[in-house]
Amino acid sequence: MKSRLPSSTKARRSAAADVDAYLAALPADKRLALEKLRKAIRAAAPDAEDGFSYGLPAFRLHGRPLVAYAASTNHCSLYPMSPAVIRAHADDLRKYETSKGTVRFSVDKPLPPTLVRKLVRARMAQLRVSTK
Repeated sequence: MKSRLPSSTKARRSAAADVDAYLAALPADKRLALEKLRKAIRAAAPDAEDGFSYGLPAFRLHGRPLVAYAASTNHCSLYPMSPAVIRAHADDLRKYETSKGTVRFSVDKPLPPTLVRKLVRARMAQLRVSTK
């Protein structure tokens, strides 16, 4: 029997399931930290779609990469996919290790949801400007 879901809906569900599988494979502390991060991203960008970008769990907005995130051996990371967003929020990020495109945090000192929403909204504004 054929599925009645449009192929785009099936693809979104599959991508979200892949992200769920990625998270499920992590140690509990990192999984919890990234699940909270994912929830904060989703709150800031409810229209964004779960998936992978550059091999990392990520959100796409209107087909364009919005942000990505991942767990590493010694930390977790948020990738705003924009050095400008990181530079613009340097004061807010001073407690975290940053590089050109990455914000690193420990599971003991996660990014606050308000800061995540601020970074995601800044990235969304950047995408809006670049599409005009």
